Amino acid sequence: MKSRGGYGAATDRALALWVALARCAASVHRVSARDIQRYGLTQPQFAVLEVLYHKGPLPLCTIGEKLLVTSGNITYVADQLQKAGYLRRERSAEDRRVIRARLTPKGAQLIGRFFPEHAGAIARAAAHLSLREQAALTRLLKKWGRAVQAAEA
Repeated sequence: MKSRGGYGAATDRALALWVALARCAASVHRVSARDIQRYGLTQPQFAVLEVLYHKGPLPLCTIGEKLLVTSGNITYVADQLQKAGYLRRERSAEDRRVIRARLTPKGAQLIGRFFPEHAGAIARAAAHLSLREQAALTRLLKKWGRAVQAAEA
């Protein structure tokens, strides 16, 4: 096994980038998780409510794709949210195989009240970078993500 470094400058740089990205993502994720706990929701529950709040009714499979989780996980989270009265499921009139999730008024009120606070927590975490740095990092991460995704296709 090789010691730290020594894989060549480009590979060492790529590994350092990956480690920095992973550590940063974990730190921001912890901030987000602590904030979401205050609302009595799990992160997946909050994520489903948030995507429905911002995108409107969506098929469960589309929610799973947006949140990068399996259909089984989305079904489980939707079950929990439906039992709590935060969302309801509707079969598509065009394709009976498609089940859409829609926020109930109770769900819309909950996420509408909590999301601005959560957005503030994320903004405070991002404030460690200047606005210019935030814009540059967003641009670079999108560029990197699109390139990796295209290379996989």
